[in-house]
Amino acid sequence: MYEMLLGMDISDEDGYKQYRQEMLPILSSYGGRFGYDFQVSEVLIAQTPEPINRVFTIQFPDEHQKTAFFNDPAYQKVKAQFFSPSVRHVTLIASYGL
Repeated sequence: MYEMLLGMDISDEDGYKQYRQEMLPILSSYGGRFGYDFQVSEVLIAQTPEPINRVFTIQFPDEHQKTAFFNDPAYQKVKAQFFSPSVRHVTLIASYGL
């Protein structure tokens, strides 16, 4: 399994919720899923100046499936329509194979 731990600064919760609904079938088709998902009220220590108000893990069967998912044209369309307008920053905290 391949997992990513991400922090984000979400500026539009409704838009981000729509993004999640639209991308979940695509994510599932690559064997992907969310492991943990947290709304964060306070960040005490960070290694980046960008704010973080959401932290989650996203998992794939392997790194190849992760790459294929993020490059999928259907995902790219959903990302442009819903993700980009609703998320100010994305911070990759860690990525690793399990």
